[in-house]
Amino acid sequence: MPAVNRKYRGFLITEIIVALTLLGLILAALAMSLNGFARFNRYQLVTQRCIAAAQAQLDSITATGKTIPEDDLHRLWPELSISVEKSAGTGQWRALILTEVTASGRSYNKEVKVRLSRYIPAETMPKITTNNPTE
Repeated sequence: MPAVNRKYRGFLITEIIVALTLLGLILAALAMSLNGFARFNRYQLVTQRCIAAAQAQLDSITATGKTIPEDDLHRLWPELSISVEKSAGTGQWRALILTEVTASGRSYNKEVKVRLSRYIPAETMPKITTNNPTE
């Protein structure tokens, strides 16, 4: 009996299993990379919030001579802790006050800490000028 030459059409079950396995591996790698991007973005967001909070605190001290009240800090940046340290300037800066603001927060299990500093004159209250000639 001669062998019948048949042409097979369609996919074999092993081809389908291999294709589904490869698709699963690609989807798993994509999910892991998206998780990594999410963690990185969260870290950058917390870093930017720390910078904004520390800069606002320094600007407030420079402009008014006072820090931002604690309740306003917790309202604006609830997940951050902010501390202010003042010390006398040294060297060519000895007539000024070194003000250091440290803002810290958490991003997942990483600690984010930002420290900004500025030399501020001892008399921090700015002189307010008006355009009113009667004063």
